Amino acid sequence: MAPRQLKLGAFMRPVSIHTGAWRYPGAWPDANFNFAHLKQLIRKLEAGKFDAFFMADHLAVLNMPINALKRSHTVTSFEPFTLLSALSAVTEHIGLIATGSTTFDEPYHVARRFASLDHISGGRAGWNIVTTSNPDAALNFGLDDHMEHAERYKRAREFYDVVTGLWDSFADDAFLRDVEQGLFFDPGKMHVLDHNGKYLKVRGPLNIARPVQGWPVIVQAGASEDGKQLAAETAEAVFTGGGSLADGQKLYADIKGRMEKVGRDPEHLKILPGAFVVVGDSVDEAKEKRALLDSLVHYDSAIASLSVILGTDASGFDPDGPLPDIPETNASKSGRQRLVDVAARDKLTVRQLAQRVGGYGGLAFVGTAKTIADQMEDWLVSRGSDGFNIMFPYLPAGLDDFVDKVIPELQRRGIFRREYEGPTLRDNLGLPRPKNRFFEG
Repeated sequence: MAPRQLKLGAFMRPVSIHTGAWRYPGAWPDANFNFAHLKQLIRKLEAGKFDAFFMADHLAVLNMPINALKRSHTVTSFEPFTLLSALSAVTEHIGLIATGSTTFDEPYHVARRFASLDHISGGRAGWNIVTTSNPDAALNFGLDDHMEHAERYKRAREFYDVVTGLWDSFADDAFLRDVEQGLFFDPGKMHVLDHNGKYLKVRGPLNIARPVQGWPVIVQAGASEDGKQLAAETAEAVFTGGGSLADGQKLYADIKGRMEKVGRDPEHLKILPGAFVVVGDSVDEAKEKRALLDSLVHYDSAIASLSVILGTDASGFDPDGPLPDIPETNASKSGRQRLVDVAARDKLTVRQLAQRVGGYGGLAFVGTAKTIADQMEDWLVSRGSDGFNIMFPYLPAGLDDFVDKVIPELQRRGIFRREYEGPTLRDNLGLPRPKNRFFEG
């Protein structure tokens, strides 16, 4: 029996999650907003046979004090569909995944954009469903307050139904283009959605042919109770915050178990925790790289990053004391709880926790190609994940190190592809093409 195969996404918006990435010696300070650089990076990822290039889009600058914001390389980034459409023209196989908010966008817009990207790329689009956790985003869309957490997920569930229904507006064979008869499409193979729900009212049909993949791949992030249930019902890939292997196994079993309860095949969803990877020729060298990188994070950035994830202003906390009790907020619940648990487990002071978060406080593989491959294989075999969403420490060298050193080691073990399985993102992830709910079966 062939070994299970790793699936690898590349977290590329921002190009590095680490606050100090743009300051690292030899790094491209403008990598997050330089098309020539991004084109070079995605071609390198495709040469390494990555499944997807993933853009975690935001609808506001990060909600942090200006003294921290002024140090962030994420303050300027390309709008994802503009960039991914351009990148699709210089690549052939790698998936193109972007965020589309269910709170601050309309289903018709989202359906059109992703259907267009799927056609332009030849079937490589993926929709990262998010409810948007940044409360400042509401202020950019005529609202004074952010929608409550549970309510956002209820709207997201209905939003998913509308978008996928719009993608099914036409049968796959609806467009005849019969020149002799002058018949462009068969009206009997067009469906008017006419959705009228609690949150959304959309007539349809979508004015674009059914996507190449049927539907772009449905991707989700987050691990709150609401998030896990939405993933079990709708997602085909889940990007989670990385913790310990035991945490990963628990989350893996939870989401896959929920899938079975709603009648879905657990193999039709890939769980890909975020993994921050620093590669060295020795473990000590990799640790030295990480230490240098972390030293480039200013405390203003560190405490602000902590405040964002906790959903609470941490600037007034005693830096050298333990993390105080954190009230429930309307921000991401899974991210907040992960930090509370880490602080308690590792007995960290506020300063220590902030420094870790200000760099990157999640799952990290720091070592040689062999030790990193060992850990990834362990997660795969023990069903802690189906692969990873790789976060690079700095660009371009951090990405080059992974592709040139870790990928060959994974291939040597037979747990990662040497060639792409097919032309679409679904082919490469091993996901079935959805049937049209109105015209098939």
